[in-house]
Amino acid sequence: MSLLDIRVPAVLLRLDPNPFHHGTLGAVRSLGRAGVDVHVVADTTASPVRASRFVRRLHPPPRPGASPGEIAAVLRRVAARIARPAVLVPLDDASAVAAARLREELASSYLLPQQPRLLPERVADKVRLAEVCAAAGIPHPVTLVPDSADDAAAATWRLGLPVVAKWSRPWLVPAGRGLRSTVVVRSAREARELYLRAGEAGSALLFQTFLPPGPDRDWFFHGYSDRTGILRAGGSGRKHLAWPRGAGLTAAGQWTPNPQVRALAERLTAELGYRGVLDLDFRRCGSTGRYHLLDFNPRPGAQFRLFTDSTGLDVVRALHLDLTHRPLPDGAPRPGRRFVVENYAPLTALRRAPEGRELAWYAADDPAPGPAMWALWCRHALGRVTGRLRPRPAPAPVGPARPAHPSDGLPDRDGDLTDLPAGRVAGFPDEEKASSR
Repeated sequence: MSLLDIRVPAVLLRLDPNPFHHGTLGAVRSLGRAGVDVHVVADTTASPVRASRFVRRLHPPPRPGASPGEIAAVLRRVAARIARPAVLVPLDDASAVAAARLREELASSYLLPQQPRLLPERVADKVRLAEVCAAAGIPHPVTLVPDSADDAAAATWRLGLPVVAKWSRPWLVPAGRGLRSTVVVRSAREARELYLRAGEAGSALLFQTFLPPGPDRDWFFHGYSDRTGILRAGGSGRKHLAWPRGAGLTAAGQWTPNPQVRALAERLTAELGYRGVLDLDFRRCGSTGRYHLLDFNPRPGAQFRLFTDSTGLDVVRALHLDLTHRPLPDGAPRPGRRFVVENYAPLTALRRAPEGRELAWYAADDPAPGPAMWALWCRHALGRVTGRLRPRPAPAPVGPARPAHPSDGLPDRDGDLTDLPAGRVAGFPDEEKASSR
């Protein structure tokens, strides 16, 4: 008998069109194996997710760049087809931001955690996150927000090269324009050129002190903050391989208890009153040993299935159980367990894992997505090779950034998202810079 209330379906929402988002498949399998009807609202046209036997129904997603009203309309149509309340599971930052802002409007059809409606947007925004960390006393790389191309160049000298450049709202970065949400900048000229593309990116550019990667430095924490604010399920993990190297998603990770990382996660969620699933990224400074929070993702991380305890509980199941007022089982953690994304770390996927391992795409009880992924990956790799042989399109004309994102058109009733003054330092005092390079 399932621990979950299988009378309540789940609707997985993803606005990012990435066909290789293995976290979507993880959520489909986690809930589907428990007997829950799983509905997917995402672009799965070429995705291996559509091959999973645990998908109850696929629904067309909102159009790219959809307004909040359009997103709400799509979710209402899905709710009408299901004809009963469902747990809504956002799987990327854009959908998490939209779902939180639309929570009251969707309350009759969907179950969502109760928290300030702008909080997911606040922590997902890289500029706002620097302010949050400063207020909560959480270590965070020193952050500068330039207001001109000259200011961008000056920021590199102030922080010390190399520096990390990020777009404040990475979910707005358009595909196919050669822009990445995070890059390492190694010259003032690079910083200046990147700033001039702010009109394409849709949000502010910021620079952060570079914390070099290294053995035992990249960590993450996944958890579920329940209705009482207690962190349940999940745990801390160590990132062994990243894709892209040094600043990307977890290609290979291991469940590794870390009391310092957990304490930081508990302090931050308590300070914010955060409720729901969270995915935090940390990097340990090699000179000070302090763990700096790099990212706060207000939704399941793609590798959330790493933290599956002895009862089968993970953060997605915890969300469903808590929102349907079911008790969460007290399972035993499984430290040492590994998670590997086969297309990003194929050799690691072939190695033995004595403490247990989960692959992102292949599963014995759901075999079809694995071959579908490899077929798609080969086409993707071939397209990348041929694409490099074609001339690149000219950059779009520089103009003011227009953040056309899921929160457009919704009033800021909470009033807690004021603009950060350009050029301001958001983070810790300057003495942190020298110790964290």
